[in-house]
Amino acid sequence: MELQTAEALVLDVVDLHDHDRIVTFLTRWQGKKRGVTKGARRKFSRFGGQIQPLAKVSVTWHEKEGRDLARISAVEMIRPADRLLGDLEGLLLSAYLRDHMLEFTQENEPGDKMYRLLDATTEALLGGIDRDLVTRYFEAWVLRLAGVFPAPYSCPECERPLADLGAVLPVDSEGLICRECGERTGTVVPRDVLYFLLRIGGEGLPEMAMTAPSVATLEKVDKLCAAVRRSFLQRELKSYQVIRETLAGLERASNPTAPTTD
Repeated sequence: MELQTAEALVLDVVDLHDHDRIVTFLTRWQGKKRGVTKGARRKFSRFGGQIQPLAKVSVTWHEKEGRDLARISAVEMIRPADRLLGDLEGLLLSAYLRDHMLEFTQENEPGDKMYRLLDATTEALLGGIDRDLVTRYFEAWVLRLAGVFPAPYSCPECERPLADLGAVLPVDSEGLICRECGERTGTVVPRDVLYFLLRIGGEGLPEMAMTAPSVATLEKVDKLCAAVRRSFLQRELKSYQVIRETLAGLERASNPTAPTTD
């Protein structure tokens, strides 16, 4: 196969042997790719500083039939992610975003919408938009694009507007139904959360940031998306667990007299 070049977002970088690295990157039209950067760990490697997580790069690679890994011959930086990776919270958040893409995108399949979502999310974070807002927006959109968590316009059972009737997340389900069809089963979705899920269908992050939801609303969106994600995957993303445990530890360290709960 001939050399290919595409704009990509770096998802993962893993050391291989003494001098090489395996890079997983996301492209618009060929989905997720994995390739080897020969000599990337050497001191004066041409790849030095070019393959940082969440960086937007131009990648040139060669694939050979029968081999799982491509051979990456060049990586050129388009947009670094240094500002996001400069603190602990940013590092944890980067891993969390990338975990979603590693889980919800496919190799060798077009992924334009997922690519644009991750690109816009990274751009918003680098631009200083509130991290909690950006993360909740990203979570909900990943689930929607994956076909797991449809836009909550109408009840799939009675087809009436959820905004009028209220919504419920049934047990072991990834979609919302109206409160009448849900009867007494499942978790009631507050109207502010439903409004957030409707807003993201028509507003980008800069617009959302102008009239941002409250901290309480974002916390409820977090819990809802986590419940849907766990139901679909039958497990939780490791990075999500690490974030929760790390932030809880930092909170205890900053306020050692606060009571703890199990």
